[in-house]
Amino acid sequence: MLGVVATLKIKAGQEAQFEAVAKELAGKVNANEPGCLLYVLHKGEEPQTYVFMERYKDQEAVEAHRASAHYKELGRKMGEYMDGKPSILRLKEV
Repeated sequence: MLGVVATLKIKAGQEAQFEAVAKELAGKVNANEPGCLLYVLHKGEEPQTYVFMERYKDQEAVEAHRASAHYKELGRKMGEYMDGKPSILRLKEV
C-alpha cells in the first residue's frame, strides 16, 4: 500500500471555489479509480490550508490516478486557486 499526503495553501478568498473543484475531483477519483482506496479532502487547522489524504493499492494505481483525464482537468482548475506548489509526502505502508 502507498499513501500520499498533499498539503495545499489556497489564496485568500478562494476557499469556496477551491473546495467545489476539489470535491468534484474527489468524487470522480472515488467513483472511477478502483486502485485508489482513499481520496479525501480535509481542511487544515491553519487558515487557507487543505490536505488530501490518499491511499493506493500499488504504484500502478498511483500512475493511473495521475494519468486520468479528471485528475489532469480538475488538477489544473485547482491550481488557479493555489498559493504556491503543494507539499507532497509519499508514504509506504510497513
